[in-house]
Parts: sequence; C-alpha cells; structure tokens
Amino acid sequence: MANAFDAANAPEGIPETIVVGDFIQWKRSDLVTDYPVSSYSAKYIFRKKDGSSEFQVTSSGSSPAGYFLFNATNSSTYEYEAGVYFWQLEIIRSSDSERIVLSRGEIEVVPDLDVSGTDNRSHNEVMLSKIQSLLEGKADSDVSSYSIAGRSLTKLGFQELVDAKNYYKSEVLREKRLLDAKNGRSGASTVKVRF
Repeated sequence: MANAFDAANAPEGIPETIVVGDFIQWKRSDLVTDYPVSSYSAKYIFRKKDGSSEFQVTSSGSSPAGYFLFNATNSSTYEYEAGVYFWQLEIIRSSDSERIVLSRGEIEVVPDLDVSGTDNRSHNEVMLSKIQSLLEGKADSDVSSYSIAGRSLTKLGFQELVDAKNYYKSEVLREKRLLDAKNGRSGASTVKVRF
C-alpha cells in the first residue's frame, strides 16, 4: 500500500466518503489539458443537504505536477458536520476570476469512530428509535394536548405515530439494502439460482 499522505499517491477523483478529522486529498489530472494549472484554479464547494453546514476544498497545483491537487488537513475536517452533502466542482480563470461549474454530486461525511459518544446512526435510524420510544410510552401518558401558561402543545395521535414508524422503518431497510449492495453483500430479497 502506498503512503496516503504523499501527494503523488493521491487517488484520482473525489472520494466516496470523508471521515471527520481525517487528512484527505485527491487529484484531478483529467482537467489540466483544457484548464492548465498555470491559468486556472479549481475548488470543490460542499453544502449539507439541509443547508446547515458548508465547507470548501481548494486546489493547489503546479504545471510540472500535471494535475489539480485537493487536500484538507485533519484540523479542518475535524470541524465538518457528519451528514450528506451536495458538492460542485468549480474552475476559476485566473486572469479575471470568472468561474464555471464543471460537475456536481453528493458525498457523505461520516463521524470518526474514535470519538467517544458519537451516534453513528443515520437520521432514519434515530427517528425510528424515537418514534418507537413514543409508542411504548403512549399508553402511560395518552393525553393528546395540554396548555401551560398560555402555551399549548398537541401530540401526534397513535395512528400518526404508527404511520411515521412504518415510514422510517422502510427507510432504514432501504439504507441497509443500499449499504449491502455497495459492500457486495446480497440482501434478504436476493434470490440466488444455480443451473
């Protein structure tokens, strides 16, 4: 295995995931033919799907290297929030700072497992757990609404909670199937046949 800190060994193209707190780098050698590093710069802009977080990774490049190199130190990525982000790759012309968006996509920023107390569940798993807890306690405190000091609160009804539970359960199963497919594992819905 090559040294992942060495720029010469940087993988080609944006990674599939970013781990919070990791040093990351990648290169794009396919861009330099049309956009020489002596006349252009490049950057990736990442924005969380809910818009709550954003970060950028700007290229550093030189003509002899023959590629745009993108990297972020672990002190930078430590500040990233876990979640799914939209990204876009921008090329900027050095002479007048005009830009063009070349491509867009999605990437997941995942929590560092080395940090204690990190909840590694997806949003769907968290919501399913919370709804199940509400359903378990529903029989003990089955008051649909109440008022305190002029403020009122209305709780979800039993059927609304059951519907929400079923929705999030199907989303958790969908995520599991996607992860299994990504990791090359067959799911329960796969039927293997040998002739």
